[in-house]
Amino acid sequence: MVNVHKAKTHLSRLLERAHAGEEVIIAKNGKPYARLCPLSTPEPRRPGLLKGKIGAEFFDPLPAEELEAWES
Repeated sequence: MVNVHKAKTHLSRLLERAHAGEEVIIAKNGKPYARLCPLSTPEPRRPGLLKGKIGAEFFDPLPAEELEAWES
């Protein structure tokens, strides 16, 4: 657990520790206030993932009453 003042002073070091997998708790007035932890690596995007799952009706024009609601 690290107090806010020390966290501000050593933020780069704390970020490196969190990136390495360590969980760092930041305390304010001696009470846990926030947590630094590593982010998970997102999966790479794959083109065509939804191919065949979205029908042509998705691109149909909106009904008049719904279109009017959006425009007002």
